[in-house]
Amino acid sequence: MPQTPKSRTPREALTTKPRSPFVFDLRELGRQPGALREYRRQVTAKETFGLDVIWVPAGAELDLDLRLESVTEGVLVTGTVSAPLTGQCARCLDPITDELTVDVCELFAYAASSTDETTERDEVYRVEGERLDVEPVVRDAVVLDLPWTPLCAADCAGLCPDCGQRLDELPPDHAHETIDPRWAALATLPAFTESTPTVADGS
Repeated sequence: MPQTPKSRTPREALTTKPRSPFVFDLRELGRQPGALREYRRQVTAKETFGLDVIWVPAGAELDLDLRLESVTEGVLVTGTVSAPLTGQCARCLDPITDELTVDVCELFAYAASSTDETTERDEVYRVEGERLDVEPVVRDAVVLDLPWTPLCAADCAGLCPDCGQRLDELPPDHAHETIDPRWAALATLPAFTESTPTVADGS
């Protein structure tokens, strides 16, 4: 009885995971020291990253303007990254938006290069095969350049510590009556009327 040949999936029918726009194919660059290529790309942030008060939101479009240069030890990546920011004012907590442009300058070491062999894994980025992923470089550069105290305006006065309203929206003489904490308990007692005791005359 003839055997039915096993079915095979044509190679062209196989699906592969789309390459991330953060990944560059180094076969376009080559390994000749001095060779360089320039790239301009708009990439999408796959997830939110940043600080508690200001961050790059997931889905934001980042502009990459990078130059890849082949050097003896690896690939030198230089250029700029621009990213939109979302957050809140550190003084008044109002929502704010901004844009950040940061410089990038990182070496990706070739496997078995002297740089690769003399540095720890987390001290320098590595070239993986014939591809180079700049996503961690972009994230680190943006996060390290984020302002620790973002402000809606340089002269933002913040919030009133008593009522929580924005001081910039209150009159200049805005104030609250305060009670010395040592006497705060007396404020809860009912008012009383002072009286002068009557002394009987024994004469």
